[in-house]
Amino acid sequence: MDRREVAAVLAYIGRLDPRTIRTGTDDARDQITQWQELLDDVPFVTDHGWDVREAIRSHVLDSPYPILPVDIARRWRAHRRDRLDRHTDPTPAADPDDPAAWRAELLRARNAVAAGIASPSTHRQITSGRRPREVEERLREIGSCIPPAVRAELAPYRPTRAAREAAVAEGVPDALAVRCDWCHAPVGSPCRQRRASPDGTAPGNAVRATPHPSRVDLAAARTGRHRAA
Repeated sequence: MDRREVAAVLAYIGRLDPRTIRTGTDDARDQITQWQELLDDVPFVTDHGWDVREAIRSHVLDSPYPILPVDIARRWRAHRRDRLDRHTDPTPAADPDDPAAWRAELLRARNAVAAGIASPSTHRQITSGRRPREVEERLREIGSCIPPAVRAELAPYRPTRAAREAAVAEGVPDALAVRCDWCHAPVGSPCRQRRASPDGTAPGNAVRATPHPSRVDLAAARTGRHRAA
């Protein structure tokens, strides 16, 4: 703040707390000089969240003691520190092979946040919110975030998922959408081999390429009930 702004601050404080008023010309001049020296790096108001009048009102309401310039300076430092704590450095546009330009851009961004010129860039702001319109239009166009060509290339590496997608595309009930009553495979998991042994147990745990027929029938029956409903 410059001397004119400091004089406005002292006049505002005097209206709220008459104890701070200096009636003598020399005393008022010395008070302005002292306050201006301590508040030289404190802004009067910023575009994002700081107003010295709010800090003054809070002090007058919370403290029985007359406000001092250090009280305002400390509130400003706490405000600036809170902004920087909520700030996450965005990736600079500068060439990463130019460390000096990279650091300079980071410092400019941090100084702008600290001074109240720019809002903090937080993780929540980066990760939240709706997808950009062009992304939503692209997903509607291709029907999935995985393009068909890539999905076809992945099919040999995930046969179970590929079989489910093929069944859905052909209008066949998805057998893996229900639990298998024969091998007890849970929903979403492929069926397992169960070979009955002479002692009555069912050893074997190999994954089947196709679901058990009873599971297919159960899925078809449930799909029929849902459609009828």
